[in-house]
Amino acid sequence: MTHQRQMRIPATYMRGGTSKGVFFRLDDLPEAARIPGAARDRLLLRVIGSPDPYGKQVDGMGGATSSTSKTVILSPSTQPDHDVDYLFGQVSIDRAFVDWSGNCGNLSAAVGPFAIAAGLVDAARLPDNGEAVVRVWQANIGKSIVVRVPMRDGEVQETGDFELDGVTFPAAEVPVEFMDPADGEGAIFPTGQLVDDLEVPDDVVAGGVLKATMINAGIPTIFVNAADLGYTGTELQGAINGDPKALARFETIRAHGALRMGLIERLEQAAERQHTPKIAFMAPPASYTASSGAEVRAEDIDLLVRALSMGQLHHAMMGTAAVAIGTAAAIPGTLVNLAAGSGERDSIVFGHPSGTLGVGAKATQANGQWNVAKAVMSRSARVLMEGWVRVPGDTC
Repeated sequence: MTHQRQMRIPATYMRGGTSKGVFFRLDDLPEAARIPGAARDRLLLRVIGSPDPYGKQVDGMGGATSSTSKTVILSPSTQPDHDVDYLFGQVSIDRAFVDWSGNCGNLSAAVGPFAIAAGLVDAARLPDNGEAVVRVWQANIGKSIVVRVPMRDGEVQETGDFELDGVTFPAAEVPVEFMDPADGEGAIFPTGQLVDDLEVPDDVVAGGVLKATMINAGIPTIFVNAADLGYTGTELQGAINGDPKALARFETIRAHGALRMGLIERLEQAAERQHTPKIAFMAPPASYTASSGAEVRAEDIDLLVRALSMGQLHHAMMGTAAVAIGTAAAIPGTLVNLAAGSGERDSIVFGHPSGTLGVGAKATQANGQWNVAKAVMSRSARVLMEGWVRVPGDTC
């Protein structure tokens, strides 16, 4: 058997929001992996520990969930008035597949701190104390993100008392602004409708038609009413992820929605586009017990939302999906807006499996088209480990 020495690649393991990922500087990658393609995908798959038929990612840095099977590549920005280009790769757990079709909103919060620590932000723009404004170009979708990073004594402040449901320990608050969040692949409502009659197989829903709001904001997302699927909107992960028929049902809806949104040309292509679109179901406010055991009161939230990522119900809420929720809630007449009580609004608080999350977005209408200038939410971020990640020398 041929012996292969392992490569050492500088890397940082970071938490951003309710996600974790392995962060790289583009120039630190092996030369073959500095350009998009098979060599880069092979490298990131091996780093994370995929594909793993056991579904555990034991031989890699992944955590065997969609929230912890992620990679980020940063480089000096090629765009005017931006500091850094941010490329996100969602790594499949059980398949040899890296999905580059969307952003990760949670890890966006960690991009600012990493960019500063990695020397990718002009030092002259960094205050010793206060707030550093990191201008990020999200390369997957061609959008700008502004990350406001707290600084203390010339360094990124990571610890603090900001609490985020879905994250065990408090940390420093990192406000994130998603500018012009309508996704780069099309109009904010790709079908031209606030609510569509989405045709699905009869075994998915009686009659074969499901009311849906399909939106390109933050990340392409399909919203459906929980009640139309026999749910309450208070479900936790076990109620969905422990039910193979439910997961298959949601994947079928997602595939038909992707086709209707123009993201794929044939239903079977949805299997090769796992990261987008997302599918979420929502309901009016109701009290429930979060996965932590904390009580969430109906009077403290505007609506309930549950979302699936990479085929599983998310333990909290994807940051990009939160942008989609906030945007849809701000536009009167969408299913999300109706579940939140209808009317005009510029912020909401919604309940998810781990607790609650607030997001702000203000919608305007011009020439019959809806626009949202930005969506804003607060996350937190922290370096977990830094040094080198090792992979076999023949990986790429």
